[in-house]
Amino acid sequence: MIPASTVSGDGAAAARRKAFVDAAREAFFANGYAGTTMSSIAGKVGGSKTTLWTYFPSKEALFEAVVDDIVQYYGAALQVDLPVDEEVLPVLRRFCRVLVTTLTSDPLLALYQLVIGEARRFPHLAQTFYDRGPRRGKARLAVWITAKMDRGELRRGDPLQAVYHLAGLCQAGLFQFTLLNLAEARRIGRDRIEAEIDAALDTFYRAWGPES
Repeated sequence: MIPASTVSGDGAAAARRKAFVDAAREAFFANGYAGTTMSSIAGKVGGSKTTLWTYFPSKEALFEAVVDDIVQYYGAALQVDLPVDEEVLPVLRRFCRVLVTTLTSDPLLALYQLVIGEARRFPHLAQTFYDRGPRRGKARLAVWITAKMDRGELRRGDPLQAVYHLAGLCQAGLFQFTLLNLAEARRIGRDRIEAEIDAALDTFYRAWGPES
């Protein structure tokens, strides 16, 4: 709960908005989307549901804010440098390392699990999550891959399909184990991550490396 007298003006509004987002994140992760009410979030932060509505006119808008907040702080793969003048494999290795580390962080895992659990009943949630996170990251990498294809450093083809292949290879083992909370996930270390990235890049480059 945030006492109204502790901050004022824009600072008070920003603090209260953050409090609503933080409370919503905890509630969504604990109770699911359907099991979370706007009244419960307003009650946890303090104040009326009307106050919450002035910041977020619907529960879906609040969910969008939660997704944006997590992607902003944990979506490091969206910010990885992709210099066109650098060789293909070092750039992709850096991207894959950040991608795997980010995907297996607790907040993003919890978000994935929430979205998957609610996707059948609330498909718009999955769409919101995908558009605000994975789709942006894939589109950004596809631009870089297009440039590499134009330079002859990767074989020509559909750049987005190449991105799908790379992302799928990076999520083939470790990410699946952690997403499902399998026993294998508790035996993961840096060496295992690097080995999976090596295998993913080897397979990717066999398929998408430059034509001889």
